[in-house]
Amino acid sequence: MTFVIGLTGSIGMGKTTTATLFRHAGCAVWDADASVHRLYSKGGAAVDPIRAAFPNAITNCAVDRAKLKDVISQDPTALERIESMVHPLVAADRAAFLVAHDGQIVVLDMPLLFETGADANMDATIVVSVDAKTQRQRVLERGTMTESQFETILAKQMPDAEKRAKADFIVITDTPEHAGEQVKTILNEIRGKNHA
Repeated sequence: MTFVIGLTGSIGMGKTTTATLFRHAGCAVWDADASVHRLYSKGGAAVDPIRAAFPNAITNCAVDRAKLKDVISQDPTALERIESMVHPLVAADRAAFLVAHDGQIVVLDMPLLFETGADANMDATIVVSVDAKTQRQRVLERGTMTESQFETILAKQMPDAEKRAKADFIVITDTPEHAGEQVKTILNEIRGKNHA
């Protein structure tokens, strides 16, 4: 039987790194952000519905994320409409992934795991976490967003302490080595329970 782990964490907490550790440990990993990228790319299932609603958001037969952001900033109803088109497609992609990896320990990397209530469908949940200073430093060092953009994203996400309180497991990502040890411990515990 498949054991489904929901992996989440706020921006800059080390979720991608932790997902990679699970992948290296032999788990199949599904990434919600990567799923959206596939759906938005040329030939992706989200292109036609978004083209029908927002033709200006399409460039070279793919959804142009920068133009989509412009649409969302100018139209207060746009985000909800886009989500109503994209969320079912993401859910279908996730369901197909689970069917393809039946009988394994799978990790679903979902930034909004608790915010969307998806944690109810998981066998276990893991929150990646680090102190606020390190989080801010990591995000700003990427050079992809300003401090105010970071604050805006942070304000939309469930606070870290709240996520940690809801989680079955917490991975502290202060160093890759420490995170790796915790991943190993979690998998040993899950495998132990499943074979008990």
